[in-house]
Amino acid sequence: MTTQPDFTLGIEEEYLLVDADTGDLAPAPQALMDACTADLGDQVSPEFLRCQIEIGTPVSANVTEARDHLRRLRACVARHAADHGLAPISASCHPLADWRDQDHTDKDRYNQLSRNLGSVAQRMVICGMHVHVGIPDKAQRIDLMNQLSYFLPHLLALSASSPFWQGQDTGLASYRTTVFGGMPRTGLPPLMRSWDEYERSIKALTDLEVIEDSSKIWWDLRPSNKFQTLETRICDACPRIEDAVTLAALIQATLRMLWRLSRSNIRWREYDNFLLGENRWRAMRYGTSEGLIDFGARQIVPFDQIAEDWLALIAQDADALDSQPQVARLRDMVARGTAAQAQRNVAARARNAGATPPEVMRAITKHLMDQFTCDL
Repeated sequence: MTTQPDFTLGIEEEYLLVDADTGDLAPAPQALMDACTADLGDQVSPEFLRCQIEIGTPVSANVTEARDHLRRLRACVARHAADHGLAPISASCHPLADWRDQDHTDKDRYNQLSRNLGSVAQRMVICGMHVHVGIPDKAQRIDLMNQLSYFLPHLLALSASSPFWQGQDTGLASYRTTVFGGMPRTGLPPLMRSWDEYERSIKALTDLEVIEDSSKIWWDLRPSNKFQTLETRICDACPRIEDAVTLAALIQATLRMLWRLSRSNIRWREYDNFLLGENRWRAMRYGTSEGLIDFGARQIVPFDQIAEDWLALIAQDADALDSQPQVARLRDMVARGTAAQAQRNVAARARNAGATPPEVMRAITKHLMDQFTCDL
């Protein structure tokens, strides 16, 4: 593995649309979609549910460029949504909405998904963030996927933004992960020893017409079906742009670090999904508040120490990618706490002020509306 990948970046975000006054979920009017499409072209699209909208940045040479694209896309969606009395929020679950009240988008792809998956698909009132990193060589893509899997729980913990579901505090930092886990072909990616093994596994399902292509593989990390990229899919949607950019920068720099080690015939130790799944659970449950297991040291390590060790590992890679300011915000994210904790703090303040349970949930939604535009 001597050819250096280009490590380009692409970020996809899914947003929920809410009534700007009540905070309730609202379907996207066709006029809103038309206006966004007129400005953004194929960088915006409808999602499975009518109350969702998805954006995707163009291929970005570096994280600064990706951030500029993300700001432009968020600003455009927010502007056109406001024309219809709506506002976007970027969080993985709406705090109050009932999935039974939502309708899916009338497109062949989504109609088929609803037929195939039944109520599992209907419950998908969830949003995520996907980060693509350019890895043109197929063998490198699989090798780096196997090694990056170790860091997936870390990314989930940092991004956790879905503590509430249908008006209840779930006790989890990322409830979205449990909802999405009801879908087939989700979770941590299996260990694949070669690109050929990966293709054979996909072919076993496509030959039987169980799936039409690898786009129906919804692992936390996968080779993209469309692009020469590794697509990290484990992250909750980030209420703030700057947190999304920091996570993208961490993913990019970590992949470069793993590639750099491979040039010296060094590789990150691969652990069975049984062990990685334990850290994934801890990330779902606690976010960053209780630390993760260091399997080499055989101890639970607090997240502030994890952050410092991680930043030391990728320091020269962040320098090479010109992303040091962005990855350094990892310390701020850990010190501030997750978006899930921020929502719980808003809820506590509202309850202390005498708000009713529905008013508490609406206070959270208002907070998420403000977070969406605070970095524009």
